[in-house]
Amino acid sequence: MREFAVQSSLNHVGGPARKKVPEKKKRKVEKEEMYNILVCDDDREIVDAIEIYLTQEGYHVLKAYDGMQAIQMLEREEIQLLIIDVMMPKLDGIRATLKIREKSSIPIIILSAKSEDVDKILGLNIGADDYVTKPFNPLELVARVKSQLRRYTKLGNLPADDGENVYQVGGLLVNDDLKEVSVEGEPVKLTPIEYNILLLLVKNPGKVFSIEQIYESIWNEEAIGADNTVAVHIRHIREKIEINPKEPRYLKVVWGIGYKIEKQ
Repeated sequence: MREFAVQSSLNHVGGPARKKVPEKKKRKVEKEEMYNILVCDDDREIVDAIEIYLTQEGYHVLKAYDGMQAIQMLEREEIQLLIIDVMMPKLDGIRATLKIREKSSIPIIILSAKSEDVDKILGLNIGADDYVTKPFNPLELVARVKSQLRRYTKLGNLPADDGENVYQVGGLLVNDDLKEVSVEGEPVKLTPIEYNILLLLVKNPGKVFSIEQIYESIWNEEAIGADNTVAVHIRHIREKIEINPKEPRYLKVVWGIGYKIEKQ
């Protein structure tokens, strides 16, 4: 039988058991904190452990134990963020994420016991916003959840006012009041991270941003091994805004330096 425990900030979920599960701290929860988070893993102990930490932060946790259950729950409930394991019965996390991305742009954090770059890139390629390797520090996972929710709520819930925050480069239009993107009048659906990367670049047409600058601006953390992560999201943006992603009109690479939105 697999062993693991919910531990203090010095310990990890998904590793050997060491300490007793801490009691939930009593604290006032503000109404706006009550986001619904779906946690999906076939290991029920891991799901319960994540629930404890997220509940302490004021989130409402829904639980699923395979990809099919996760998809069905997303159809029934209003979910703001999904945490999903890769290896599961019936429908694994990779295929589940692919299906979810057909209809939803909610933040998705993938959990996996695999730490190789190729697996991380695969997770990002299929539409995930972040990737956490088991065993993980539960407080780090909570921090990543908060970061993703900040981006998601900012992307979807700012009211439109006088339309000043509209940026246009050729046929590419980004309306930061409405959080909408269009190319030649056709709407483009981006994930929160894709949107924020594009917004950073389109606000500064012609300016080259290094991979480190992009990563630190969007993820708000030090860029260590960020090349593949940024490159995957850039490729996704190109596939959505460019007629021919291999010969991009808007989102250009400056070899050895970084990326820019080409002035039109």
